[in-house]
Amino acid sequence: MIKRFLGICLICILGTASTVKAQFDSTISLSGGLNALRIAVPFLTIAPDSRSAALGDAGVASVPDVNAQHWNPAKFPFIEGKKWGIGFSYTPWLRNLVNDINLTNLTGFYQVDDMQAVSGSLLYFSMGEITFRDNNNNYIQAFNPNEFAIDFAYSRKFSEFIAGAMAFRYIRSDLTGNFTTTGTGSGKAGTSFAADMAVYYQHPINLSGKNGEMALGANISNIGTKLSYNEDPQKEFIPINMRIGGRISMNIDQYNGFSYLLDFNKMLVPTPPIYNSQGEIVKGMDPNVSVVQGMIQSFYDAPGGFKEEMQEIYIATGVEYWYARQFAIRAGYFHESQNKGNRKYITLGAGLRYNVFNIDFSYLIPTGGFNSPMANTLRFSISFEFEPSRNRNRKE
Repeated sequence: MIKRFLGICLICILGTASTVKAQFDSTISLSGGLNALRIAVPFLTIAPDSRSAALGDAGVASVPDVNAQHWNPAKFPFIEGKKWGIGFSYTPWLRNLVNDINLTNLTGFYQVDDMQAVSGSLLYFSMGEITFRDNNNNYIQAFNPNEFAIDFAYSRKFSEFIAGAMAFRYIRSDLTGNFTTTGTGSGKAGTSFAADMAVYYQHPINLSGKNGEMALGANISNIGTKLSYNEDPQKEFIPINMRIGGRISMNIDQYNGFSYLLDFNKMLVPTPPIYNSQGEIVKGMDPNVSVVQGMIQSFYDAPGGFKEEMQEIYIATGVEYWYARQFAIRAGYFHESQNKGNRKYITLGAGLRYNVFNIDFSYLIPTGGFNSPMANTLRFSISFEFEPSRNRNRKE
């Protein structure tokens, strides 16, 4: 039996990787229309951990923790009082549609010394089971489509307040298990290699007599080769993303502390142009370009001009409250233009820290529509962060 996943999920999630160009009449206006960016392996854009997910998917300048690999690996040397750590996160995904899609993330870091750290993560996206049948409904095979990315990063402080990092990533997407039909190509798994470039800055500040901290971060992620699932020479861009953001933290007293975060994101991939009935571009620019050219023209190639370019920037913001550095309450908001995906949601979450152990969860409430497939999304994360032996001996 072909599960609903085959008919719904592949269309909703993986349809962005289609190599078929939509044909538009040259008189169509983009005002009020849809012109979402087209990328392969969109699972790389999903927030993998509960803490940042509860902050509206903001995290490029959040307080450094074990899950910094996805958001900004340059934060790892700034994790205070901890030598190394590991974290695990689990997200049942799109449960309003199907019940067997999930995202799993395993991450870890090790501080080589006070100035540098190494880190890595494994992100695995399982899409449940599908059954392939022929035109006569005869069983052919069952398969579990899956995608994963494995990466490693090196980060180093340049001074007391600023650090940089580079990460290298291998991506594999297998949607068919080499299943083929006559005339449809090889159906092979798609692979890509990518890199991240990140920088992070934090500095203590004083706000109305209260001790605080200001932080800024930037991360250009998934700068990598295009991906294809068959022999078609026209390949799809992976989600090259530029994330820039900041944080203000303040300690009200010895027990209470707040942080406010704001992130801006822009996908550095070409915007689909408008075609006429003959398949000719009448507005916009050719999206079939090299990776470097695609990143450059992503700032000025939208058919709707500057207004549409601004619509391609999505905003993530969140607030985090800590009590006695042991219990946290979080809330956030994520906004994306209705012409570029229309993802709008409120996020809530909480966290508990005890000694080296941390547990977090988050909950997503869509605001862009009552029938959103993302409704009621829950994420769960656990992590362990261990102190250097010299710190333990000092406490003893």
